[in-house]
Amino acid sequence: MSKYQTLFEQSVNNPEQFWQLAAENIDWYKPFDKTLETEYQASGRWFSGGQMNTCYNAVDRHVKAGRGAQAAIIYDSPVTQTVRKISYAELQRLTAEFAGALLAQGVKKGDRVIIYMPMVPEALVAMLSCARLGAVHSVVFGGFAANELATRIDDAKPKVILSASCGIEVNRQIHYKPLLDEALDLASHQVDKCIILQRPQHFAKLNELHQQDIDWNEAISLAEPVDCTPVAATDPLYILYTSGTTGQPRGVVRDNGGHAVAMQWSMTNIYNNKPGDVYWAASDIGWVVGHSYICYAPLIAGCTTLIYEGKPVSTPDAGAFWRVVNDHQVKTLFTAPTAIRAIKKEDPEGSFLSQYDTSSLQNLFLAGERSDPDTLAWAEKLLSIPVIDHWWQTETAWAIAGNPMGIEPQQIKHGSAGLPMPGYNVQILDDEGDIKATGEMGNIVVKLPLPPSCFSTLWQNAERFHESYMATFPGYYLSGDSGYIDNDGYVWVMGRIDDVINVAGHRLSTGAIEEVLSSHPAVAECAVFGVIDQLKGELPLGLVILKTGVTDSEDKILTEIIQRARDQIGPVAAFKQVAIVNRLPKTRSGKILRGIMKKIANGETFKTPATIDDPAILDEVATALIDLGYPKTA
Repeated sequence: MSKYQTLFEQSVNNPEQFWQLAAENIDWYKPFDKTLETEYQASGRWFSGGQMNTCYNAVDRHVKAGRGAQAAIIYDSPVTQTVRKISYAELQRLTAEFAGALLAQGVKKGDRVIIYMPMVPEALVAMLSCARLGAVHSVVFGGFAANELATRIDDAKPKVILSASCGIEVNRQIHYKPLLDEALDLASHQVDKCIILQRPQHFAKLNELHQQDIDWNEAISLAEPVDCTPVAATDPLYILYTSGTTGQPRGVVRDNGGHAVAMQWSMTNIYNNKPGDVYWAASDIGWVVGHSYICYAPLIAGCTTLIYEGKPVSTPDAGAFWRVVNDHQVKTLFTAPTAIRAIKKEDPEGSFLSQYDTSSLQNLFLAGERSDPDTLAWAEKLLSIPVIDHWWQTETAWAIAGNPMGIEPQQIKHGSAGLPMPGYNVQILDDEGDIKATGEMGNIVVKLPLPPSCFSTLWQNAERFHESYMATFPGYYLSGDSGYIDNDGYVWVMGRIDDVINVAGHRLSTGAIEEVLSSHPAVAECAVFGVIDQLKGELPLGLVILKTGVTDSEDKILTEIIQRARDQIGPVAAFKQVAIVNRLPKTRSGKILRGIMKKIANGETFKTPATIDDPAILDEVATALIDLGYPKTA
């Protein structure tokens, strides 16, 4: 067997031995008594009895090892024209001081702290300082709507909220304090203090509506630095509310010990990074990618992590990412497919790349939504490096399927998320729970127990945890995604279970149709979803965004797209409805909101998701659907 196959077999046949060995790369105050407990819960509980501290593993141990002078954080903000480097020694001082500030405000082990901040170094300091005390942080995307922030306040019941005066976008500022004040008015739970970072671009008025505000620097000046607090490996590190949450929040709970072990392991074995390497996850701390691969994993592994306050385009142009790679000698870039599509749309020929030296970049990883083969091939050709799509979820914190570049690079198959990563026994089940044949579409599940760092429960809702993820197929974690496994063991994630449409009895993946549409040379991005049809039950409908500089007529392009779908999917898809739009509705993490567009087309009522990037796009989509005759009237 190959090295990858050997490790994978070890991880699923003897997970205790596999992860016990991996845990040796983490510093423990007290060794764990038991590597894996399955009696506690079916999903598994890791390293019970052990004591450690995540902040110590991410910061202090590197200083103790003599690497305090190495850069821990590089902050690059094109929107403020700022670059700042923070060494591990300085980060240790900052986290010790701010943990002291939290302690002075009454925050202790087990208390919750909400972090509502922009992409600035202080946001990472806030997260690490909570971990230093053993407090449980819950990061809410900066600028989130007040009512949604209020629901998270009521669910997490924080003692303190950490925020900033503003967030800065390309052409505007978002003032956080009025949103926070409104959320506090809406929430039933009342916090003790709000610690506010004043940014030079905008000063917020403190204590104007609420009397618990305190300035960030003042809070630090009133406190003494503190050391790391030992916590149980099974104690919660953070709560993260899943993107797209509406109604009652769904708070994913991450433990300390299993998380640290998996973060260290993945940085070495999946991303092929070693201490001192510059690792850039071009995401936001409000999402799981930001938790795992901006804050925790790079620092636990002793790398330099990059915080980027900007966009893939327009800050100032489609060469923004290449400029950052050039300036900071980035070795690994991890971003969403939508970011690469945005660059491809604005700069189809990749002309901006020639302005920069990107020779330091060894791998580009994509995740967050399925990467269509055309975009992946475009990036491969442009960069001449491996471009790797991999699949994981908020619930898992790291890759379920991917390409283990640090173990043994595998063949890249365009359209596939790669091979199951060690620890994940991925299977495909039909709706009755039977294993599907190789190559057949079905429900993607993971056989229990889940590996370390996967969520242990939902915050204060163990029943919902069981019903949502474990009850459908006993003995398996239900991912909510559909797809298949091919003859070589590669996982093909074709979309959410709800994205499989039924056309006259034929089950079709919208992801497969999108793959065909995106292969048209004029198409930059697309989305396909099912609409109600009285004759066939459902029909696929497509919306496409064209690349900048396309000269063919829209009618010609639409005709070619329809013909291409007929040729490659077949007449069974009955694909005849497609429109050109300027934008697609997405979450701030880049996921296309197909479900909402489907409801608009079918004339159903819906609630605008809290995570939507720009609600105005829904009106543009509705106009395009009206032109196609939707919603249909009886």
